[in-house]
Amino acid sequence: MTKSSGADRISRGAIGIVPEELTEDNYEEWKRCLKYYLVGHGLWGVVSGKEQDPLKESEDKKQEHEEWQKRNALALHAIQLSCGTRTYVKFKAAHNSAHVAWNHLAEKLKPHKLLTAHDLEDENSHGEDEGQKDYLHYEQLYKAIEKGHFHLTKHLLDQEQHAVKAIVSSHNETALHIAILGGHIRIAKELLHRMAPEDLEVVNEYGSTALTLAAISGETRLAKAIVEKNDRLLIKANDRDDGQLPVIEAALYGQKHIVKYLYRVTPKEHLSPDRSENGATLLNSLITAEVYDVAAMLLRRYPKLGVTPDHNGDYTLRLLAHKPSAFPSGTKLSFWKNWIYSCVMVHFQWGSTTDSHEGEVTNAQRASMTEDHNIDIHDPSDDEMPKTGNQGLTSSVLRILRGLGWLILRCLVPDIKQIHDRKLIHKEAIQLLTCIFKEIRTLSKKELEKMDIDKILYDAIEHGIIEFVDEIFKFTPEIIYKKDKRGRTLFSHAIVLRQEKIYSLIYALGRRKSILARRHDYFQNNFLHLAAKLSPQSQLDRVSGAALQMQRELQWFQEVESIVQPKMKEEKNGSNKTPSALFSDEHKVLAKEGERWMKNTAGSSMIVGTLISAVMFTTAFTVPGGNHGTTGLPVMLETQPKAFLFFMASNALAMFTSSTSILMFLGILTARYAEENFLKSLPTKLIFGITCLFISIVTMMTSFGTALYLMLIKQVAWIAYPIIVFSVIPIALYSLLQFPLLVEMISRTYGYGIFDKPRKKLFSFHT
Repeated sequence: MTKSSGADRISRGAIGIVPEELTEDNYEEWKRCLKYYLVGHGLWGVVSGKEQDPLKESEDKKQEHEEWQKRNALALHAIQLSCGTRTYVKFKAAHNSAHVAWNHLAEKLKPHKLLTAHDLEDENSHGEDEGQKDYLHYEQLYKAIEKGHFHLTKHLLDQEQHAVKAIVSSHNETALHIAILGGHIRIAKELLHRMAPEDLEVVNEYGSTALTLAAISGETRLAKAIVEKNDRLLIKANDRDDGQLPVIEAALYGQKHIVKYLYRVTPKEHLSPDRSENGATLLNSLITAEVYDVAAMLLRRYPKLGVTPDHNGDYTLRLLAHKPSAFPSGTKLSFWKNWIYSCVMVHFQWGSTTDSHEGEVTNAQRASMTEDHNIDIHDPSDDEMPKTGNQGLTSSVLRILRGLGWLILRCLVPDIKQIHDRKLIHKEAIQLLTCIFKEIRTLSKKELEKMDIDKILYDAIEHGIIEFVDEIFKFTPEIIYKKDKRGRTLFSHAIVLRQEKIYSLIYALGRRKSILARRHDYFQNNFLHLAAKLSPQSQLDRVSGAALQMQRELQWFQEVESIVQPKMKEEKNGSNKTPSALFSDEHKVLAKEGERWMKNTAGSSMIVGTLISAVMFTTAFTVPGGNHGTTGLPVMLETQPKAFLFFMASNALAMFTSSTSILMFLGILTARYAEENFLKSLPTKLIFGITCLFISIVTMMTSFGTALYLMLIKQVAWIAYPIIVFSVIPIALYSLLQFPLLVEMISRTYGYGIFDKPRKKLFSFHT
């Protein structure tokens, strides 16, 4: 609710101005309705440009200027409200003039009419561009290229040599554009060989040059050939998409390999934050595409890019706060993968993205790249061994051999390569954070507010990115006391959002922990009131079953209760509620669902336990092989004494454990379902009941297999063993379905807990 509240307000604000907010498909209808609104309120003159700022004509017209400013602000506000959420966010910081905003929207969203043959003839008749001939004349060439017919294309080009630079489609595309989009690289190279450098600067209807299309398609070799012929295309921005460079387009389409090449050859001064938004846009696009090594090179060259908005008004830090997968805390691995992750070697130098293209970069471009290739990130693992003398030589050899071993494993085992690549991304992302937070230290309070650092930090906490919080602590330790607009600190947010790893950082604060625990928000909620609120649904969904969800809520409440002052347990908030009363109100529904879940689980399990108990009781008196008529003793007791005793023991154990499980489940059905009972009492009964039921199933199948063995071993032993093996299937199925739940319940009830209390110093405070 909090996250989308601003967007909801904007959407609601559009109601009464236009019937439907602006999208890519309804511009004409939206424009017509908004124009009526502006005309009716006397604002159309400002928007249309007929009413200019009087101050431009004379400095004496200050009163008229203020009146014009007022109408301009009203008109601009109406445009922003009626744009809709996404368009508003995109253009909210772009204009101060309603007239400019209106024209900008028209340029970006107004449908563009396709060129017809008649239009082209008119253009030719006026002599605007002699190369723009009727594209229908080149229909045969167009089809030959589209179908990939190399020899036919070459023949047609030999017949009409000027066709190589002619427009051959209704989308203002040349033959080279068509070849690249069709993936016909051989044809594209032939066309490129025949074209002059200036011919490559032709853009299609969507504002893309041949280099842009090659970047989007991921054709690195072709892009290299185009750059060699005309390197001006590297800085020729797309006429659409807010004027983005080819390297940005490649990053937006996730073409990682070509991004690295284009970044190296693109003149770096065009990426400077002092020159344009291209650098910030590229940085954010690289992070979105997870090309962190190139992002690091760019950020180390221009650190200011980390705190500069891109053309959409987005900041790099905000993107990282929404990418938990870029950090170890947001990556969930199995036990074995986690062990491999901790062992796998990752060595990297930021800036060392050299490949086969580097030798072909011009000297001027290479000079601009030199700085980037000296970026080095120190890996702490390198300090584990001595570096001097014979020991240093030995350690170096061992390190090389170890690295070679991991390299071979990465080549042979795809999973290990994936883990290695993920660990590399994590290291690079953390170093990106370090670079950005170093720059943030230099910003003023006003600049931080413009950046909306509070919201960025909130997003990082919401996604549980502990590395993000740890890094900001290192460079701005005073942020632990900073309050947002609701008077909440970052630990308040960690409690509300139920991020236990981030909340556990409070244990490293020492005495400052008590100071923070006394804080209240603007609604008079203390820490315990915040812990009494219901968890976000995304956090509840991480726990199996409503009863265990209720248990987790109680664990949070008790943990926060342990650090607040005793008097705060009875404090009332702005709604006149104590923490305990608020907890009961917030968790009424969850408590009912937990009771229902417990009873359903106990009832279903009781049926199984009853069936096992009944069967085992009957089997005890109808033993395989029968009894002696005179003594009444089992026959098998004399012929197969060991196997028979094993049969009877497993039968008795199944009977006892199933009966015990029935009693435990009966206790759950008749238990008192108070809030505090969900913490240990009810989970303990369920754990004991499910454990006994599991043992009874195992021993029942063991008893069954032993009985078959006793009856078949002498005559048809060959069939006894497969049947005994198949009897394992029910045990395996039950283990697969119920064992994870049992382990989770034991872990949450009797494990180390969800909080990382032993952590003494995860981060260091710098003063």
